[in-house]
Amino acid sequence: MPEIRSFGRDERAVVLERQRMQKMARSAHAYVRGNTVAFYEWLDGLTRGTLPEGPPIWICGDCHLGNLGPLADADGRIDIQIRDLDQTVVGNPAHDLIRLGLSLASAARGSDLPGIVTARMLEEMVRGYALGLSGPDGTAAPPEPDAVRTVRRRALGRRWKHLARERLKDVEPSIPLGRKFWALDGTERAALDELFGQEAVRRLVLQLNGRDDGSEVRLVDAAYWMKGCSSLGFLRYAALVRIVEPGGRRSIALVDLKEAVEPAAPATPDADMPADPAERVVAGARALAPNLGARMLPVRLLGKPVVMRELAPQDLKLDVDQFSREEAVRAAHYLAFVVGKAHGRQMDEGARGTWRAAILEGAAGGAEAPSWLWSSVVELAGRHEVGYLRHCRRYADRAAA
Repeated sequence: MPEIRSFGRDERAVVLERQRMQKMARSAHAYVRGNTVAFYEWLDGLTRGTLPEGPPIWICGDCHLGNLGPLADADGRIDIQIRDLDQTVVGNPAHDLIRLGLSLASAARGSDLPGIVTARMLEEMVRGYALGLSGPDGTAAPPEPDAVRTVRRRALGRRWKHLARERLKDVEPSIPLGRKFWALDGTERAALDELFGQEAVRRLVLQLNGRDDGSEVRLVDAAYWMKGCSSLGFLRYAALVRIVEPGGRRSIALVDLKEAVEPAAPATPDADMPADPAERVVAGARALAPNLGARMLPVRLLGKPVVMRELAPQDLKLDVDQFSREEAVRAAHYLAFVVGKAHGRQMDEGARGTWRAAILEGAAGGAEAPSWLWSSVVELAGRHEVGYLRHCRRYADRAAA
């Protein structure tokens, strides 16, 4: 039987910080993905004008490899989109490109690929991103790389039972406490009971897959969810909801509640954004990832801003352990296309054309990555390698203490 976790909230914070350090010590790529703050500290030190300034639009802010993947819309249709918007702000779209380039370069190094592959990946990133910018949503997507095609096929075949077995280890309406799910205290449970009594929450749960508007929605179980990396230490809950339709048909929904915090990503001065962090995250999601944004709701829980969304069985992330040379290059092109499409849908035709020209400027006949992208990724990769080794030493020292 798994160990049942029951921590006070202060003790929980200590355990979560230890877990976060452990996860980031697993690999240099995990460190890059989990250390958004270091990325923006470096950007803050750049001389103004080093990077091109794109039109102020909603950007992901943490556009790494693991934050893209298949997402279902409210009717179950699947698209590859940005799937994590914790850091979203109205800012410079070049920041998303650099973050994605760093993540891909780190994954290539983790796959023991030579530096020439990283150079080709950045070249294909620029081509893919420019293609995504070149037209409205109807722009034909490039061929999917194997890593994307495989995860899309998995997503297409998934139903509630797959989500339950993966997340809950059972299809019965309960959350098994153990390594991932921890017991709540009375205050947390009471706050969640009150939240799921709100009409806006009921409507959010019912909108997925055409559920009957007259259905009853009732919270049947909930737990603290030890999940993620950069979000560890903040509020994170899993809630299991029973839906009873007027005709008596019953179903279950799994809802994710995640505290929204101030972003590390810098916003454009005087940007028009919601002041509330949860409202900001939802606004960014609706602009960048419509499939996800339509399933999200900003709420207040225990006095904190929280984003809630129902998890769809088709929502998966790209988690590539090993790239081949050809697959790495194809993935760079395709994922940058996805980001370019997310950025481009927020711009008019003139802005898309101007930004596309700025992105391609400095690329020798389109055959090389622009110098600003190459130099940014190379310097960041070096800094993160040093930071990763220092992090591992701190983790080892604490583990030995």
